[in-house]
Amino acid sequence: MADKIATRQAYGEALAELGKKYENLVVMDADLSGSTKTSMFKKEFPERFFNMGIAEQNLYGAATGLAMSGKVVCASTFAMFAAGRAFEIIRNSIGYTHANVKVCASHAGITVGEDGASHQTFEDIALMRTIPGMTVVNPSDATATKKLLEQIIQMDGPCYFRIGRAAVPVFYGEDDEIILGKGNVLKEGNDVTIIATGILVSDAVEAAKTLEAEGINARVIDIHTIKPLDEELIIKAANETGAIVTAEEHSIIGGLGDAVAQVVVKNAPCKVAMVGQLDTFGESGKPDELKKKYHMTADDIVAAVKGVL
Repeated sequence: MADKIATRQAYGEALAELGKKYENLVVMDADLSGSTKTSMFKKEFPERFFNMGIAEQNLYGAATGLAMSGKVVCASTFAMFAAGRAFEIIRNSIGYTHANVKVCASHAGITVGEDGASHQTFEDIALMRTIPGMTVVNPSDATATKKLLEQIIQMDGPCYFRIGRAAVPVFYGEDDEIILGKGNVLKEGNDVTIIATGILVSDAVEAAKTLEAEGINARVIDIHTIKPLDEELIIKAANETGAIVTAEEHSIIGGLGDAVAQVVVKNAPCKVAMVGQLDTFGESGKPDELKKKYHMTADDIVAAVKGVL
């Protein structure tokens, strides 16, 4: 793993590039363009950028109107206010009409850090998964963010695209294949499978190295698309390794862990343990310290693996 780049930074850079390629791309924000990095698109294409103010319901209602007129819309705010405050509009205006709006939500999870419990959302994936027809994507690094963003712009229909505040390791290369709806096997192994999403993918890779030194050979899978889920890959892993640990910067209720467990219990029953937020609010603090306190680190993944084995 080399440089550390925040997925929100990669999102902003990608938007500015994709604006040249897709002339029907419109970007919107809720007065947070400096934080969500949509300001990079605004600088290049001011006529295609709209700041809707601190009014998230209005943001997503207007985004629906633009989408209905033939635009592809990436509409950004913090994940807490997208999934939380604007849920009804996203459900009824975007989901129900299958509008071509990409809800690109930044500052998700515990690593929002110092902004504290009011801004740390652990419920957003769970909420968005329940909306019929909503694609849910949670990229793990800067490279994945850029590749997947273009793919969701190319697809027709609504998507929830989850990005983060904190800088995270870049482990994918430019030539690596990252395909919407398909998980990536980052390491082969037959003793146990670690299935991770978002920023905890790098922790899963680190955990696998620790386990290997102790004689435990863990398979590591990056599930960047939580809906639709790569069920075939998960079933194969369950059958071949007989135990799964999921890892996510989200509540274990309704997130990746629940999604994986639903697939496993129907198709290939095996032991499943979940690493994530444990039905509690967060607090203000440094991102790495919060990850440690709330048990979302490589060490916690190692402990969970030993537990299922």
